[in-house]
Amino acid sequence: MSVDGGERVPHRPGGALSTVHPGPLAGFHRLMHLSSRLFGSHDQDEILGLVARWAPEVVPGEVEACYLATGGRLLPAPAFDGASPSLATCVARLGPAGGALDAGDGGWRWGFPLRSMGSQLGYLVLRCDADPSADERFLMEALCQQVAAAMASASLHRGDREHVAELRRINDELTTTISRLEQRTIVHEVLTRASASGEGEAGIARAVHTLTGLPVAIEDAFGNLRQWAGLPVPGDYPKPPAASQRQAFVTKLIAHAGPLREHRRIISLVRPRGDVLGVLVLLDDEHSAGDYETFVVEYATTVLALELAHQRSLAEVELRVHRDLVADLISGTDDESAFARAAAIGHDLHAPHRLVAVRWRCRGEEEAVASAARRAFRSWERRILVSRHAGVAVLLIAEPLDVPALYGALAAQLGTEAGAIGVGGRCSRPAEVPRSYAEARQALAVREESASPYGATTFEDLGVYRILGVHDNRAGVEDFMREWLGPLLDYDDRRHAQLVRTLFEYLECGGNYDRAADSLVIHRSTLRYRLARIREIGGFDLSDVDTRLNLQIATRAWQLLHGDGPRAGA
Repeated sequence: MSVDGGERVPHRPGGALSTVHPGPLAGFHRLMHLSSRLFGSHDQDEILGLVARWAPEVVPGEVEACYLATGGRLLPAPAFDGASPSLATCVARLGPAGGALDAGDGGWRWGFPLRSMGSQLGYLVLRCDADPSADERFLMEALCQQVAAAMASASLHRGDREHVAELRRINDELTTTISRLEQRTIVHEVLTRASASGEGEAGIARAVHTLTGLPVAIEDAFGNLRQWAGLPVPGDYPKPPAASQRQAFVTKLIAHAGPLREHRRIISLVRPRGDVLGVLVLLDDEHSAGDYETFVVEYATTVLALELAHQRSLAEVELRVHRDLVADLISGTDDESAFARAAAIGHDLHAPHRLVAVRWRCRGEEEAVASAARRAFRSWERRILVSRHAGVAVLLIAEPLDVPALYGALAAQLGTEAGAIGVGGRCSRPAEVPRSYAEARQALAVREESASPYGATTFEDLGVYRILGVHDNRAGVEDFMREWLGPLLDYDDRRHAQLVRTLFEYLECGGNYDRAADSLVIHRSTLRYRLARIREIGGFDLSDVDTRLNLQIATRAWQLLHGDGPRAGA
């Protein structure tokens, strides 16, 4: 069948074209039908395939080849890849208007240009047995124009499809970007609110937990846990490592330059201006955290860095102002000046105060103690003045003062109980601060010199130790103790006995047999036997007032230097 539904024009045997072809009017009619089919396709190869198949129905010849302009070169279209190389050479010499071709095998060939909208698409080569007539040439030119227009239309459709696909891709990317921006805006708002709320690190930790749904930890520069948000703190939370291990870990985080996943933790270093202030940790047991959670950690690290840097700056300023004021109070200053300076920094010195001297075995020493004390009293909603003086942290605290609670709070925050606290006597006005400070130093020295150097001692606890001055004259105290207790001490060493302990408890209980026996957890008769041995070995008359006084001083010195340290109420 032909393109218009009639019979196809037969080809002559041997490949020669038939001389029987439709007249101009019929050819034009068939050209319109073929053109309709060409424009119905949006694929270039399909268009050229239709031309190769149906062109003989329109013109007295066949399409022998088609060359398309590709990358500055003329290349045969896939539907005509069998064209001879010599023909390609001839086509390459054609100008924009096309022209006759001589492939050396006779017949008539013409290279018709395929032009559309000012663009040269290539050439369509038509071959006939003889020169076509003017009408036939017209049909050939019209056919090539229709082919060029159909190819241009297909190219436009392809461009439209690609444009639509590109628009969809861009729209998808835009949607993703908007979603990401919305998420980041929410992150920004939540963390900014947390930072501005005044809740400090705790508020930031809770905000990160709210945004990610994962437990959050904030550690200080040494690896101590400062804040936690989420589930209850796990019992296996890592303890602070040794200094060398922590430094190696920090160096690894610095080199990574961003949040680092390590097993089930996403870790980010808080390091404003090069100073390591802490670490933000996101616990991800299920490894479900992705880009969003990583962004939250990154942004929260920035907010936390600002918060910790602000805290450090305030602490440094506060410590400097406090140090100057406390140093002047310790040295001695007039009351009115002290009242005015304290009021300027929001502290009321009119209430009774006590001086507290603290020394701890921890990294950072006095600065760490001062920071821990400030945090403790802030949590109790109380104000203190903090300073460092002569190798100890000095706290000026308004009464009432819970000394055991203070020791417990410092031990918890500093991660060790290896510390001592000395509390001076009550001072009702600034002029009495030097005396309270001296008493605090004495109580601290007595505690540190005792057999139990870690703990808290108040000046009132010292009792007779106030005048012993152990920390200034230990050798003299030892001589006095040996003078009165030497035989008993030697006996205890040889027999592994407890005569000195028995004498100490007996004298502390005021000579009351029942109380002394209960304190020693022995029977009353055992106590009587030991006291008899004490009189016999030491040659003491326990009824003599001077003897009892000297023995009480000597046994208290022994208790301080070799026993369990100072006793409350002594």
